[in-house]
Amino acid sequence: MTTTFEGLSAGDTIDGPKFSVSRESIRLFCDGSLDYNPLHLDDEYMKGNFGKTNFGGIIMHGMNNFGLITRMLTNWAYPAGAIHRRLEARWLKPVRPGDVIQPSGIIKAKQTTRKSRWVLIDVVVRNHNDEKVAAGEAMVEFPTTARAG
Repeated sequence: MTTTFEGLSAGDTIDGPKFSVSRESIRLFCDGSLDYNPLHLDDEYMKGNFGKTNFGGIIMHGMNNFGLITRMLTNWAYPAGAIHRRLEARWLKPVRPGDVIQPSGIIKAKQTTRKSRWVLIDVVVRNHNDEKVAAGEAMVEFPTTARAG
């Protein structure tokens, strides 16, 4: 069933797919992003202290959280002809190989303007321990007329 702007209400939820983080998935993201920071590749390097932080091993790229949120929003919005327009999020907790993470969203508000219709969404990524690893806000624009289907 396709999501419609009219059918949405504050409090409605969106669930994205679970993602199992592995050393291989981290390495693939390094290759795709061209970001070979030792934070993501070198366990020895990660045994050191970074200010008050000691990660104890490699961590996933924070931008991978953004990618998972974007995938969730696009999969939800695209069938309705809607477009994911904005995402602001921050990293709250490191994600390590072996973690399973999942993005989700909660409709915060809807607004109709002269030229468009907007949905504001609180987004979060949680790990398998139900801890928030990333959180923020997204905006999706819905067409002013229903898309021919």
